[in-house]
Amino acid sequence: MPVVQLPVLRQPAATTPRRSRGASTGCRSGLKRLDLVSGLRGLLGGLLACTLLLLLLPAGLPPAAALDTAAGVGLQERALFQERVDYTLTNQSGQDFSGQDLASSSFAGVVGRQANFHGADLHGSILTQGAFADADFSGADLSDSLMDRGDFSGVDFRGAVLRGAIASGSSFAGANVTDADFSDALLDRSDQKQLCRSAEGTNPITGVDTRLSLDCG
Repeated sequence: MPVVQLPVLRQPAATTPRRSRGASTGCRSGLKRLDLVSGLRGLLGGLLACTLLLLLLPAGLPPAAALDTAAGVGLQERALFQERVDYTLTNQSGQDFSGQDLASSSFAGVVGRQANFHGADLHGSILTQGAFADADFSGADLSDSLMDRGDFSGVDFRGAVLRGAIASGSSFAGANVTDADFSDALLDRSDQKQLCRSAEGTNPITGVDTRLSLDCG
């Protein structure tokens, strides 16, 4: 019998589906936009973290020192800052601060009529524009304090130390300055003359003559 040859069926070669140029370009653009958005989010997050870190750092300390909590650096500075009491623009009339450590505290703009500061440490404190009429500052340490433009009429300054205090523009009418030390204090000429009329004694802490400290002559 004659051999019948069957035709060989060839399978079509496998082909990779072709992507349209428009679809490929669109995908690449979308990926670029995603990368840009992610980058912006990361940048904003970093800036926010840095800002919060700077706000939490104590002023004047380098970051390494401020974060060195093992050595207590930074935490100690914050504790010292928190100890400085701020009474700015409050009413403290008749309050008792006698014998308290109020160094570097702020009493700016305070109404403190008849308040008791007997023997208190007010070194470097701020009493600017305060109203302290008839208050008791006897034996208090007011050295290097800011007392400008304040009302200290009728105040008891007996035995107080006011070395280096700045009290320009203030009123000292009727104040008792017996045994007080005003060395290097800044006073208006009119106040200095007024205080010299009744100034007498020697400061028990510094040993300075009151009249000499006021340059009464």
